[in-house]
Amino acid sequence: MTTLAATAARSAAKALGRRPVGGWIALGVAAAVLLIVVLWAAFPQWFTGYDPVVGVPAEKLAAPTPAHPLGTDYLGRDLLARMVYGTRTSLLSALLAVVVGLGLGLALGLAAGFGARLVDGTVMRLVDLLLAVPELLLAMLLVAVLGFSAENAAFAIGLSSVAGFARLTRAEVLRVRQRRFVEAARLSGARAWSIVVRHTLPNIGSTLLALALLRFGGAILGISTLSFLGFGAPPPAPEWGGLVAEGINYFYSAPWLLYGPAAIIVGVVLAANRVATAARSRGNA
Repeated sequence: MTTLAATAARSAAKALGRRPVGGWIALGVAAAVLLIVVLWAAFPQWFTGYDPVVGVPAEKLAAPTPAHPLGTDYLGRDLLARMVYGTRTSLLSALLAVVVGLGLGLALGLAAGFGARLVDGTVMRLVDLLLAVPELLLAMLLVAVLGFSAENAAFAIGLSSVAGFARLTRAEVLRVRQRRFVEAARLSGARAWSIVVRHTLPNIGSTLLALALLRFGGAILGISTLSFLGFGAPPPAPEWGGLVAEGINYFYSAPWLLYGPAAIIVGVVLAANRVATAARSRGNA
């Protein structure tokens, strides 16, 4: 009976896309977390009625209460309101970083995969050079040159991720270009751009999407780190990393100022990674 039960369980898991029930629950929770933060970014006024910039000095450093579920900061500003309104900056910055990294990395990877040996070698040496510099250090140097702002921080994080997208794109292109349908298209006289658009991109899209989702979580973490170090959006603009930097100064007297922003950063990064893992598993199935 135990063997039959185990066999039935394995068959059910296979029928559900080869993912156990616990995996589906984790994926559902991750999707719910991402949906909530997207709603925060799109409609912040639905979730709080407080101003994220103007506070009430008489209520400064107030502990969490029903009126202020996450407490208030050193200027009497509602922490939940600042987290909700800061979501748009954090998510849009992460999205910009992924778009920059994916766009430039895709272009370099396609050039290396379809180009001549000289082009391939030149591109890969550039990629090796980017990989030799730690991403955070490279991002900090770029922000120092471009100026301190959320947009520049996002652009810097995006540039620091170009190498990963380029290497993956090149590897996928080299794999796909050996397929028979690509050889058939080339022998039939199809142009290079047609082979890329009609045959290559559709077959590497799922892998790039999984990496983009994974990099989205990494971009949130990277941008928050830059903001924590003072390289992001300047005060009083609410941004998750900046809120952590503010909260750490009051860790002993008002720890809720640190726990709330830190928890949302960790939760969103883990949720994005979980969805990325599911997308990669589906693409490899």
